Amino acid sequence: MIFYSTRTSDLTASLEEAVFRSLPPDNGLYMPEYIPQVSKEFLNDIENRSFKEIAVEITKTLLGDDIPLEDITELINNAYDFEAPVVQITPEDYVLELFHGPSMAFKDFGARFMAALMSYFLLRSQKQIHILVATSGDTGGAVAQGFYKVPGITVTILYPEGKVSEIQEKQLTTLGYNVNALEIDGTFDDCQRLVKEAFLDSELTSRFNLASANSINIARLIPQSFYFFSAYAQLKKLGKPLVFSVPSGNFGNLSAGILAYRMGLPVERFIAATNINNSVPRYLENGIFKPEPSVETISNAMDVGNPSNFVRLTRFFDDDWNLVKSKVSGYYFNDEQTRKAMREIFGNTNYVVCPHTAVAYLGLKSYRQENNKNFTGVFLSTAHPAKFIDLVEETLGKSIEVPERLQKLLSIEKKSTKMKPDFTSFKKLLMNNL
Repeated sequence: MIFYSTRTSDLTASLEEAVFRSLPPDNGLYMPEYIPQVSKEFLNDIENRSFKEIAVEITKTLLGDDIPLEDITELINNAYDFEAPVVQITPEDYVLELFHGPSMAFKDFGARFMAALMSYFLLRSQKQIHILVATSGDTGGAVAQGFYKVPGITVTILYPEGKVSEIQEKQLTTLGYNVNALEIDGTFDDCQRLVKEAFLDSELTSRFNLASANSINIARLIPQSFYFFSAYAQLKKLGKPLVFSVPSGNFGNLSAGILAYRMGLPVERFIAATNINNSVPRYLENGIFKPEPSVETISNAMDVGNPSNFVRLTRFFDDDWNLVKSKVSGYYFNDEQTRKAMREIFGNTNYVVCPHTAVAYLGLKSYRQENNKNFTGVFLSTAHPAKFIDLVEETLGKSIEVPERLQKLLSIEKKSTKMKPDFTSFKKLLMNNL
C-alpha cells in the first residue's frame, strides 16, 4: 500500500515510511492511495469469525503484500488478548465496549497494533526510534502500556496539566523505564502543536528518528476500523441497518469508521457526537470548518478545538460537504446534558458509563428522535467509567466498582516534568534528553 499526503498528492510513502515518519514533510496527513474492498465472501461469513480473524482479514486487505500473511497473523495475535463486545441496552440500541484492553480505553486497539507493527519493522532494521505523543486523556495511557519496554523504542507523552483524570494521569506517569511524561501548562491543542512542530523541525528530525503514536499516524487509524467490523459481525443476525454514534475529539475514531465503510462495511449512518468543542458538528450544519480554542469539559478526552483528523474525515468523501452530510450527522452537548444522560442510562438500565460514552448515547438518542427509521443503534463506549471515578460517583450519587488494575495505580507516585507550552523549551529538553 502506498500512502499520499493530504496536502500534496504526489508526496508518497511506503507503509514503513508512513508509520515511522508519522507526518509528511508538508505537514499533511497520510492517506491510503486507494481504498481496497473486503470480499463478499468475508462479509457473508463475518458473523462466524473471531475479532482476531476479522482483524487479520482487514489488515491483509489494506496492506496487501507489505507484510506476509503469516506475519500479519502473528502481529494480530501479539497485539490483542481482549475483545470488543456489544451489550444490549434497549430493545433497539447497543453499546460497543472498547475498554477491555490494558489501559481500559479504546486507544488500546490502536496503540497495541502500532507497537506490534513498529516492533516488526525495527527487528528487521535494528533502528532506535523516539515516539512523541500528545494526549487529552486516554491516548497517553494506551501508548504507555502498548510501548512499555518494547525494544528500540523510547516514548515521550505530552498531556495538559490538570485536564486529565487522576487515573488517566497515573497510567501515563507511573511506568517509567522507556516512558517519559511531560505535564504541559496549557491545553491538548498546545500539546498537539508542540508534537507537530517537532516533526517539522529539521534539526530534531535529522538527529532523532521521531515517530508519533497519535491518531495522526496511519497505523492508529487502521486497527480502529477492526471493531466497527466486529460490531457488525455481532449484530448482523438482527438484519437491520446499523447506525454508529461515535464520541469524537480528534476524530480518529470516526475516521476509522468511515474507512471501514469505504472498505465495504454496511453502515446506514455515522453520528459525530461531541461536547461543546463542536467545530465538526457546526461544519456539518453549514459547510464551514472553523477551529476554535478548546474549552474544558467533563468529557476531557474530547476537548479538541482543532481536530487533526478532520482532513481525513472529509477526504474519504472527496472533500465534498454534501457527500459528508449524506453519511454523517453531527450533534453536540454540554456538561449538564452529559451528566443527565449518565443518570438516565443508569436509572433505566443500571449500566454505568463514562461522560464520553454518555455523549455518544445522546447523539444516538437525538438522531433516533429526528428519524423515524427502523435501525439498530450502536454507541461507542470509549473508556471504563472507573477512569473518571470522582465525576461518575458524584454524578450518580453512588460508589462504583474500580477494577483492580486501576485501583493499584492510585497508590503509585507520579513522575512527570512540568513545562510551559513553548516550543523552544520543548526542543531543548528533547535535544538534551533523547
